[in-house]
Amino acid sequence: MIQELKESYGHLFEQALLDEIGRVGTFKEVSEGFQLMDIGQYIKSMPLLVSGAIKILRDDDEGDELLLYFLERGDTCAMTLTCCLGETKSEIRAIAETDAKLIMVPIQKMEEWTSKYKSWRDFVFKSYHGRMMEMLDTIDSIAFMKMDERLVKYLRDKAKVSGSKTIHTTHQDMAYDLHTSRVVVSRLLKTLENQGKVKLGRNMIEILDLE
Repeated sequence: MIQELKESYGHLFEQALLDEIGRVGTFKEVSEGFQLMDIGQYIKSMPLLVSGAIKILRDDDEGDELLLYFLERGDTCAMTLTCCLGETKSEIRAIAETDAKLIMVPIQKMEEWTSKYKSWRDFVFKSYHGRMMEMLDTIDSIAFMKMDERLVKYLRDKAKVSGSKTIHTTHQDMAYDLHTSRVVVSRLLKTLENQGKVKLGRNMIEILDLE
């Protein structure tokens, strides 16, 4: 755990903080699709992502999901930080986009480290800012982008966090993430395939040219 912690966060935190995280943190490995957090849960620990990717989702009033953003190596979730510090219930759902490794830090350390370590304060503020910009990007895409443009952006993001141009998912799962119907997703994907931009297979999409 210590080596992976240093590789992912050594450039952000001083050695004393890394040592503390190593002492109090709990190492956790999860498989793709594992639900780390659900809406309505109380948060008892904060995740530091050392490998893999996590997608953060929000429910609407009818229970449909909307993808807010992805977390990657070296990230944490600003929504989780808010819940930890305010001791409130989670407003988001977190699901492993890929196999992932995390270090779970007890929430009792959040306030202590904020006053004790400048690097931790900087990390928290940058995390808030980064996640806020990603959520604004999501809002902009819903408000101003057509569904075909949103789909292309979604595919690019999925390829980026997975590190592969071959995306393994179903049209229905994509529809859930984009808050639309499977029929719409299938139609738009077929259009992209006809344009030579993607190649479709069974529960698989290969990105050819989405520049």
